[in-house]
Amino acid sequence: MRIFGKNSMLWLLALLITLLTAYYQRVTGPTYPVSGKVKIETSWIHYKLLRTYGEKDGAPVEIRVKDMLVKGFVSFKRYKSFDTVRVLTMQRKGDRLIARLPHLAPAGKMMYRVVLQKGNMKFFLHKGKTVVLRYKGKVPLLVLIPHIFFMFISLLFAMRATLGAIAYEGGHVRYLSGVVVVCLFFGGLILGPIVQKYAFGAYWTGWPFGHDLTDNKTIFMFLFWVIAWFKLRKNSLHRLWVLIAAAVTIAVYVIPHSAWGSEIDYSKTQATETQQLK
Repeated sequence: MRIFGKNSMLWLLALLITLLTAYYQRVTGPTYPVSGKVKIETSWIHYKLLRTYGEKDGAPVEIRVKDMLVKGFVSFKRYKSFDTVRVLTMQRKGDRLIARLPHLAPAGKMMYRVVLQKGNMKFFLHKGKTVVLRYKGKVPLLVLIPHIFFMFISLLFAMRATLGAIAYEGGHVRYLSGVVVVCLFFGGLILGPIVQKYAFGAYWTGWPFGHDLTDNKTIFMFLFWVIAWFKLRKNSLHRLWVLIAAAVTIAVYVIPHSAWGSEIDYSKTQATETQQLK
């Protein structure tokens, strides 16, 4: 006796593809923390450096280092600015070294580098490369959770519609495509701009007002699924546009989330003492 029918197997496969795609976009995005480890004598120090922060205080830089002889320093400056690089000495609290970067307005970015030191030896985290952190405003969960839900469901149904088109499911694919259109509309075009407003102070920063890839790729994906849905209304076996919309969707999710996102260009502001970091 078969436990799973064809429909159930296609849904499971669609769910697996959705989870893998969502995970890939999350971990490859420019807001995902930088993590790694560095060896100091015989001990490995594991670290995680933030690349996005949404609270009202300064972003924390925190490293767990049990060796009390190890000190830490954070050098930083605003991204795209003429600021002079400044250095913070990390404060020890138990087995942790902690520092806080100065707070910036939403969409302001800070570039920083962390160095650990024991005696005369220095150990550079992230191979000495700078980390760019973007500040954002806090998004209410009542807005953020529905946004994430609708975007996840749109991706799930898009993958299921794609598998259905490959399997010649006909009218069922039209229904699935309709769900994709509705979820993208509410999740991407209604709730997406509201999330953007809370986080960065603007409802829309994509074309023609800006170059935010998140906004641009959302509307691009939505338009292709609308076309696919209309084509299926005329002919339920019309698979071509579903496959095209699916290819566009995969291409969109390969692009890291928040790439080319909102940012403040401090190099275009007048460099006065009142504008320098305090």
